[in-house]
Amino acid sequence: MSKVSIFLAGCTTMAAALAAVVALTGATAPLARAEFAEITVGRINIVEPDGTTRMIVSNRAQFPGDFYRGKEAPRPDRRSFAGMIFLNDEGTESGGFIHKGGIDSKGNADAGMSLTFDRFRQDQAIQLLHAEGDGSVRTAVMINDVPDQKIHSLADWTRLSNAGSALPEAQQAAYFQRLEEQGATSQPRVFLGTTTARDSALLLKDAKGRTRIRMAVAADGTPQIQMLGEDGKVRKTISADN
Repeated sequence: MSKVSIFLAGCTTMAAALAAVVALTGATAPLARAEFAEITVGRINIVEPDGTTRMIVSNRAQFPGDFYRGKEAPRPDRRSFAGMIFLNDEGTESGGFIHKGGIDSKGNADAGMSLTFDRFRQDQAIQLLHAEGDGSVRTAVMINDVPDQKIHSLADWTRLSNAGSALPEAQQAAYFQRLEEQGATSQPRVFLGTTTARDSALLLKDAKGRTRIRMAVAADGTPQIQMLGEDGKVRKTISADN
């Protein structure tokens, strides 16, 4: 092979390598297209042309932290899950799907899956959940009343929560109670699913998260509807016998 041929072959090889680097790193260059029969990776970041991350699919070891307006904060508590998270136009987390499954030290299943959708710049507004742990199982759909981000965003809540946790323990309950009264906290509104007691239940709650109607069918088949007051005490019960 002539020196010219060797030189041209080298240039071709180098161009192919550079194209691969561009495709993998997202460097500014004309978009490349490729097809694979199979690909094995630890994490995939889906980004817009301007570099804004929109979705991350990850294994447990590389699972990301929290994203708020394009900045990531550490979340080591998430490293027991694999799955994906979704981010909105500004790079703030807007929901995700996580899952895990294993056996704990007692020989019980320690497993679960969760699909959540967050309110804008806020926490989850709806969750589809299946959880197994300590020998119990719960499967449910949960809907939450989440504050508007103009009043209290998730960043506001993080700051307020950290301030409360720094207070003496005797003052913390009153502090968080005030935040709840100010509408800074998320409140559960609807629960539909199975409970750890193996009931199938529908719980309807007021704006302060207090259960006001409980509809349930016990594991033995007994149906019941209860109406509760603000204090949590049952005011009226409707059963198969009345």
